[in-house]
Amino acid sequence: MDFDFYGHQIVAHLADRGQDAASNEVDGENVPVRHFGVILALAEWQQVTGKLRAAGVRFLIEPQIRFAGLPGEQATCFFRDPSGNAIEIKAFADDAQVFAR
Repeated sequence: MDFDFYGHQIVAHLADRGQDAASNEVDGENVPVRHFGVILALAEWQQVTGKLRAAGVRFLIEPQIRFAGLPGEQATCFFRDPSGNAIEIKAFADDAQVFAR
């Protein structure tokens, strides 16, 4: 099923729940391999993560800056939705860096 999420396409697949346990290390964090994500403007990311904190959301990866000072520097966080899906919200100070390596 396809979803329009802030102008980004999310394609959801039904899978055995045990398959979403895998993670990869990225910049010192264990990032869930199977996750949905959205890129927001930095100010919007700050607002959304503030609301998530205020609501008591438990983060898998706390809001932070990843790849600081490197190409692709980004603000990011991960949490699970009520159905257990891993969600990533991120922002770039420079949107031209979205695909930088």
